[in-house]
Amino acid sequence: MAIKKRHIHLTFCHRKPERSFFWKGKQFPICARCTGIHIGYLAFPIFLFQICTLNFWWTIALIIPTFIDGWTQAFFNRESNNWLRLTTGLLAGIGMMSLVAIIGQFLGIKILQLIHHLK
Repeated sequence: MAIKKRHIHLTFCHRKPERSFFWKGKQFPICARCTGIHIGYLAFPIFLFQICTLNFWWTIALIIPTFIDGWTQAFFNRESNNWLRLTTGLLAGIGMMSLVAIIGQFLGIKILQLIHHLK
């Protein structure tokens, strides 16, 4: 009895060949935008260890281009290209990691203040 392979097909954009990169003839499992986002996540240690810090508004400014690119494609019948998707995704990934660090630092300060107050 042969085992039949099953493939997950995401209906949005991840598996569309025209929205994905290929390496050595194999399609990436995620779209170009998400590839950029995941690469941007690698910036987290830079923000975690405060090698570089961004204020809240610069962080939001890094995330906005991805929304603009994605929304204008979805709702205004505009077609982006993979390099724009990758670039805006990379900016968003970096922005999201900066936002995680900002929120983490804020919560850490609040926890330390609470502990100090309880003593």
